[in-house]
Amino acid sequence: MKLIILVTLCVAAVAWARPSSTYTDKWDHINVDEILESQRLLKGYVDCLLDKGRCTPDAKTLKETLPDALEHECSKCTKKQKEGSDKVIKFLVNKRPDLWKDLASKYDPEDIYQARYKDKIEAVKHT
Repeated sequence: MKLIILVTLCVAAVAWARPSSTYTDKWDHINVDEILESQRLLKGYVDCLLDKGRCTPDAKTLKETLPDALEHECSKCTKKQKEGSDKVIKFLVNKRPDLWKDLASKYDPEDIYQARYKDKIEAVKHT
């Protein structure tokens, strides 16, 4: 009996410790367009990311996930998350370069990711 409990605990521990292949899809159905079109919502997300304001649960998750996503080229992003990030990048680069600059100086002070994603950033400019 003790052996069965031990094996069960080991299996549970391995399953729990194994990294997920994608980030949580819990917020994949958030309307990114609504956030980008709303000054209030966009400001809330940006303020959270820049440590200038309180974070909603979804903004907090974004803040926690963003460094890993940048480092690993969004390899754990779901398809919906990749589409959303492309939309956000395009919006910020073209319509809110001030926010893009603020976020870049916080999350990419050495321009590592700006250089890595240069072609992608250039491709969305004025499209």
